[in-house]
Amino acid sequence: MIIIRGIGWIKPTEYGSILKKLQGNYNELKSLHSRLLQESVLRYPIKNFGRFDDSSKMTCCSIALALNDAGITYSNSTKNDIGVLGTNDNGCIKSNLSYFKDYVASGRIMARGNLFIYTLPSTPMAEAAIYFGFQGPLLYVKFQVNQIPSMLRFAGKMILREETSKMIAVEASEEKAVCFVLDKKNDASNMQTLFLEDILDITEKISDFDEMIEMLKRKVKM
Repeated sequence: MIIIRGIGWIKPTEYGSILKKLQGNYNELKSLHSRLLQESVLRYPIKNFGRFDDSSKMTCCSIALALNDAGITYSNSTKNDIGVLGTNDNGCIKSNLSYFKDYVASGRIMARGNLFIYTLPSTPMAEAAIYFGFQGPLLYVKFQVNQIPSMLRFAGKMILREETSKMIAVEASEEKAVCFVLDKKNDASNMQTLFLEDILDITEKISDFDEMIEMLKRKVKM
């Protein structure tokens, strides 16, 4: 049986987690990074965070919130058998457009090199894997319908096929993100968790992001 051990979310000016009921406000993504460091959600600064595109920043910060919600620790000297599955509506189109506009502005000869690495849709997950020490499978998948429940089912099946022990499933754009930590049910664990099927029931019925987050919060109170 697959369970959800933690959920982290980010809106344009708010962030939080579901099981620990963490919630706060921020002005822009640089200040979000600082807030998460102050609250020990991030255990140490993310190297080159200022150079990341917004999708990569949202991905890393939402994963940090979800791991903290799940009670999973990490360090820069340890590796974890955790996989990362990412999805969103538009891949890395915004970063690709930024790269092309810079290329045009540079006379169609050369764009800034630091833009290039953010023009692949798997880059946000790769940045997260480097920072958190994930060594499981890493992939980006674009789902045509029911994006979040499809993502969760896909990640759950990867665990059941024993491709990895745990999965991070994250939907992140430049404006919002939600991240789930999936694991196998451990009857010996006394940590608070949610059943995957219950989360699927919510995410399949509600497509509006804000409403979905509110329903997930209420689920924990029930």
